[in-house]
Amino acid sequence: MRDVSLNPIRLPAAEALALDDPELIGLASGTMRVLVAPHVGGSLAAYYELAAAGPVHWLRPATQAALDERDPLRMASFPLLPYCNRIRDARFVFAGRTVDLAGDGNRFAHALHGHAWRRAWRVGARTASSVELHFEHVPDPQAPGDWPFRYRALQRIELAGDTLRVSLSAHNLAEQPMPFGMGHHPYYPRTEHTRVHAQVQGMWHADGEVLPTHLGPHPAVDALREGMSADAFDLDNNFAGWSRSATIAWPDEGRQLTLTAQAPFDHLVVFAPAAQALLCVEPVTNTTDCFNASDPREHVGGCVLMPDEEMTASVNWTPQRG
Repeated sequence: MRDVSLNPIRLPAAEALALDDPELIGLASGTMRVLVAPHVGGSLAAYYELAAAGPVHWLRPATQAALDERDPLRMASFPLLPYCNRIRDARFVFAGRTVDLAGDGNRFAHALHGHAWRRAWRVGARTASSVELHFEHVPDPQAPGDWPFRYRALQRIELAGDTLRVSLSAHNLAEQPMPFGMGHHPYYPRTEHTRVHAQVQGMWHADGEVLPTHLGPHPAVDALREGMSADAFDLDNNFAGWSRSATIAWPDEGRQLTLTAQAPFDHLVVFAPAAQALLCVEPVTNTTDCFNASDPREHVGGCVLMPDEEMTASVNWTPQRG
């Protein structure tokens, strides 16, 4: 069992709300709160509920150190564009052209999560319960590893009652077709009692570099259907045949959070490593290394956006108590 002190669920109010960053944007609906960090990759810094005993966090909150260091990997969640997860050796061939992403500042050997999570987003329209974040990528042919397609992205982040809704859209501004994928990368509080429920059909097995080898059965598939303990397996895997609904539950606390997504968020990533008290259950449009995959599109996801084509889809997180 894990030491739950590594990742406490409830923090004293003074500690939980002590994030001191003037660029954070606060959203409110009733007792629900969201903190948005547009300057840290368009990330969510916190999603929590005000309670008499102190804030109840539905996503793992960012720390002050994470904000100071502008580290999206330590935020509550961050957007994934223009692809999700890894691309083998940071390169792929598209329309007869090799796209080499090495050297773009991504410190990973295999290009990871696109680039929008490592850039600041521009703040657009705001209300008390919503904010729009804008991002536009203009390729720089002189920059090593730069994504060679121009596109525009939008996140609309809003509290609809207790529900947190993130709508993602992307618009191909290039004069040629663009390979594309998107998602969001939420971290959840993890304790020895945390369970994950999801209807999936198969799992992408992976090698030691977390690159897919084959799609097939795995005990985690059945465990997810029944309610899998976050401690059951050492996972950093994509799951296929997802019903676009998943629930993260803390039964000892009498609460759970249900994730629902629209198509084409037809793939699910579960990151529950054995060596760290981390838990991610991520809605994505494509599997790892989908641009290099020879498997059918329905198995690996991703798409090609034609010039001036736009894609929009939403993800909801809805808390339940009792």
